[in-house]
Amino acid sequence: MKKQKNTIHRKRNKSLGIVELIAIALGGMIGGGIFTVLGISISIIGVFTPLAFLIGGVLASLAGYSYVKLAIYYKDEGATYSFFKKTFPNSPFAASLIGWWVSFGYISTLALYAYTFASYALSVFEFADNNIMRKLTAAAIILVFTLVNIWSVKGMGKIEDIMVYTKLIILTIISFVLINNSNTTLPILLENNDDFNILSILIVASLTFVAFEGFQLVIHAMNEMSDPIIKIPKAIYSAIIITSLIYFIIAVGAILAIPFKNIILHQEYALASGASDILGHWGSDLVIIGALLATSSAISGTLFGASRLISVIAKDGYFPSYLSKKRNEIPVYSIITMSILAFCLILIGDLKVILEFGSVTFLLVSILMAYSNFKIYKQTNSSLSIIIISIIFLSLATILILYYQAITQVEQVYFIAGLYIFLTILAWLFSKFK
Repeated sequence: MKKQKNTIHRKRNKSLGIVELIAIALGGMIGGGIFTVLGISISIIGVFTPLAFLIGGVLASLAGYSYVKLAIYYKDEGATYSFFKKTFPNSPFAASLIGWWVSFGYISTLALYAYTFASYALSVFEFADNNIMRKLTAAAIILVFTLVNIWSVKGMGKIEDIMVYTKLIILTIISFVLINNSNTTLPILLENNDDFNILSILIVASLTFVAFEGFQLVIHAMNEMSDPIIKIPKAIYSAIIITSLIYFIIAVGAILAIPFKNIILHQEYALASGASDILGHWGSDLVIIGALLATSSAISGTLFGASRLISVIAKDGYFPSYLSKKRNEIPVYSIITMSILAFCLILIGDLKVILEFGSVTFLLVSILMAYSNFKIYKQTNSSLSIIIISIIFLSLATILILYYQAITQVEQVYFIAGLYIFLTILAWLFSKFK
């Protein structure tokens, strides 16, 4: 197979440097994930939650390996979709299918981030648990960042920098403040929770995979950067490492300072509730600010990267053609459509189902990316051993999520299966009649 010519990566004025690219990845990764999954994780495995996050980081690194190799080889802003399409050029259905799956995976995470933003934004009010107010607030924040992303690439990049790096500082402060105000120690917690269950830990690491989703958004900015061969690996691996460390430290601080029952009771804004009990009003405010910055940058980063992916797919005929239109190189209609669909999910979906749907989707897509890299591993100069290990562990993680759903709420398996069937039918129709 001859190396593909660079047909989509075009030369024009570049505006995003390595700092902004890492910010885009971190914006997509450190968002609603840590604030949403912390309570769920602790309710299942307690003191072993930090370990699950480290394992999640390893899974993300395995997934990221093939993304980096394929990105350097193809140099295509379409990322997941374009890589798979170019590796299997004779299968329109395969290209359409992965396009539909990954796009709706992004939409589900967008809904998750917006809902989490609303939960923390309203946590200081008496109507904090009012679902109508949460959904209205979620709609408002989606609208804000829809307008920001339509504004300009440069404007988005600068705002993203400010939000992401400010939230990292705040989250780090929160973590160490919690650790310094701990009411117990890890040895005591381990002694009181000596039921070490590796299966449960692996299940939680799999369930929370969506909290690491977002590093591939860097690739969608291919046309907004110079030297992608150098910048993409640096941005992706740096973002995964930083995210893993932040999640680990936050989890350690939470389990040391906040009683498990409080975290589980207030899962949707557990850190804010716990910080208020321990540090008072200012502690709660600091956590809320961190959560709002985290979810805001995640919304902005996801809209930025995924809208460009949708535009590429639509240009090829697998989505409605209007989604491919751009104004000043900005895919306005893709951004607006993503926002509308995300809000629809907020209106009709259960957040836990959306969380699990997102994790399953990105695990499946990561497996397909690893398989694509396996297909052309000599051209991408990849390690065959790393690719095979990636496929095995990512497949195991997918199976573990489905197993957990089957033994806890089997109806969620049916719901998610229904969504996949629906998306698959649409993918088949567009591939047949495009």
